[in-house]
Amino acid sequence: MSYDISLCDPVTGETLELKEPHHMRGGTFAVGGTTEARLNVTYNYSQHYFRTIGEKGLRSIYGMTGAQSIPILRDAATLLTNDVAKNYWTPTEGNAQRALLQLVALAEICPDGVWNGD
Repeated sequence: MSYDISLCDPVTGETLELKEPHHMRGGTFAVGGTTEARLNVTYNYSQHYFRTIGEKGLRSIYGMTGAQSIPILRDAATLLTNDVAKNYWTPTEGNAQRALLQLVALAEICPDGVWNGD
């Protein structure tokens, strides 16, 4: 299971397209990158998101703009350690932190987009 999270156009609901492809890797990734403002994050990290973000975990940002979500995502990331595992699926704090920082990067690129997911 995973969170399939996108920044969407607030009017059409369509996933926003970036000017340049990004190469962020989550539970899935596109060879050669993708221009979609989207990231797939494994549910393996959910324990960290419930602890650092709150009762809804990562779903707390759904419906927020990218700009609104940045402080929440950054604050959660600072509460996690940097113990990144080579295996993406290992639910370390560092792996969960990396995904949060990738979401921050997308939010900075598309601050007016609205998060949608699952």
